[in-house]
Amino acid sequence: MSTRAAAIPTLQLDNERVRVTEWRFAPGAETGWHRHAYDYVVVPITSGSLLLETNAGNVHAELCAGRSYSRSVGVEHNVINAGELELVFVEIELKP
Repeated sequence: MSTRAAAIPTLQLDNERVRVTEWRFAPGAETGWHRHAYDYVVVPITSGSLLLETNAGNVHAELCAGRSYSRSVGVEHNVINAGELELVFVEIELKP
Protein backbone atom coordinates (compact mmCIF):
# COMPACT_ATOMS: atom_id res chain seq x y z
CA MET A 1 0.00 0.00 0.00
CA SER A 2 1.33 3.42 -0.96
CA THR A 3 2.07 6.17 1.52
CA ARG A 4 1.93 8.89 -1.14
CA ALA A 5 -0.75 11.58 -1.13
CA ALA A 6 -3.51 11.19 -3.71
CA ALA A 7 -3.66 13.43 -6.77
CA ILE A 8 -6.89 15.43 -6.85
CA PRO A 9 -9.21 14.93 -9.84
CA THR A 10 -11.93 17.46 -10.62
CA LEU A 11 -14.50 16.29 -13.16
CA GLN A 12 -15.26 19.21 -15.48
CA LEU A 13 -17.43 17.54 -18.11
CA ASP A 14 -18.86 14.06 -18.65
CA ASN A 15 -21.26 13.36 -21.51
CA GLU A 16 -21.82 10.70 -24.16
CA ARG A 17 -18.74 11.79 -26.16
CA VAL A 18 -16.06 12.96 -23.72
CA ARG A 19 -14.98 13.05 -20.09
CA VAL A 20 -12.78 16.00 -19.06
CA THR A 21 -10.91 15.86 -15.75
CA GLU A 22 -8.47 18.34 -14.25
CA TRP A 23 -5.74 16.60 -12.24
CA ARG A 24 -3.75 18.40 -9.53
CA PHE A 25 -0.70 16.74 -8.02
CA ALA A 26 1.12 18.04 -4.96
CA PRO A 27 4.81 17.09 -5.04
CA GLY A 28 4.98 13.31 -4.64
CA ALA A 29 1.23 12.77 -5.15
CA GLU A 30 -0.04 9.87 -7.27
CA THR A 31 -3.13 8.74 -9.16
CA GLY A 32 -2.88 5.14 -7.99
CA TRP A 33 -2.78 2.20 -10.41
CA HIS A 34 -5.44 2.44 -13.10
CA ARG A 35 -6.25 1.25 -16.63
CA HIS A 36 -7.58 3.71 -19.19
CA ALA A 37 -10.95 2.61 -20.61
CA TYR A 38 -10.81 5.16 -23.46
CA ASP A 39 -8.33 6.82 -25.79
CA TYR A 40 -7.27 10.08 -24.16
CA VAL A 41 -5.48 13.39 -24.60
CA VAL A 42 -3.49 15.14 -21.87
CA VAL A 43 -3.13 18.93 -21.91
CA PRO A 44 -0.45 20.03 -19.40
CA ILE A 45 -1.27 23.28 -17.62
CA THR A 46 2.07 23.37 -15.80
CA SER A 47 5.46 21.94 -16.69
CA GLY A 48 7.01 19.28 -14.51
CA SER A 49 8.43 15.79 -14.04
CA LEU A 50 6.40 12.60 -13.89
CA LEU A 51 7.30 9.14 -12.70
CA LEU A 52 5.13 6.54 -14.42
CA GLU A 53 5.02 3.15 -12.75
CA THR A 54 4.12 0.58 -15.42
CA ASN A 55 4.05 -3.20 -15.69
CA ALA A 56 7.18 -2.91 -17.87
CA GLY A 57 9.06 -0.82 -15.29
CA ASN A 58 9.33 2.81 -14.27
CA VAL A 59 9.43 5.59 -16.87
CA HIS A 60 10.37 9.23 -16.29
CA ALA A 61 8.65 11.87 -18.45
CA GLU A 62 8.70 15.64 -18.65
CA LEU A 63 5.49 17.61 -19.16
CA CYS A 64 5.66 20.96 -20.91
CA ALA A 65 2.82 23.43 -20.32
CA GLY A 66 0.60 23.61 -23.39
CA ARG A 67 2.27 20.67 -25.21
CA SER A 68 -0.47 18.03 -25.48
CA TYR A 69 -0.06 14.31 -26.12
CA SER A 70 -2.40 11.35 -26.62
CA ARG A 71 -2.48 7.69 -25.65
CA SER A 72 -4.63 4.74 -26.68
CA VAL A 73 -7.15 2.79 -24.63
CA GLY A 74 -5.67 0.19 -22.30
CA VAL A 75 -2.73 2.13 -20.86
CA GLU A 76 -2.15 0.87 -17.33
CA HIS A 77 0.00 2.82 -14.88
CA ASN A 78 0.40 4.87 -11.71
CA VAL A 79 1.25 8.54 -12.35
CA ILE A 80 3.39 10.32 -9.75
CA ASN A 81 4.52 13.94 -9.56
CA ALA A 82 8.31 13.53 -9.36
CA GLY A 83 8.93 17.27 -9.13
CA GLU A 84 9.03 19.78 -6.30
CA LEU A 85 6.13 21.98 -7.48
CA GLU A 86 2.43 21.35 -8.00
CA LEU A 87 1.70 19.67 -11.34
CA VAL A 88 -1.60 20.25 -13.18
CA PHE A 89 -3.00 18.77 -16.37
CA VAL A 90 -6.35 18.27 -18.05
CA GLU A 91 -7.22 14.77 -19.26
CA ILE A 92 -9.74 14.43 -22.08
CA GLU A 93 -11.11 10.91 -22.53
CA LEU A 94 -12.68 10.18 -25.93
CA LYS A 95 -15.68 7.87 -25.69
CA PRO A 96 -16.59 5.63 -28.65
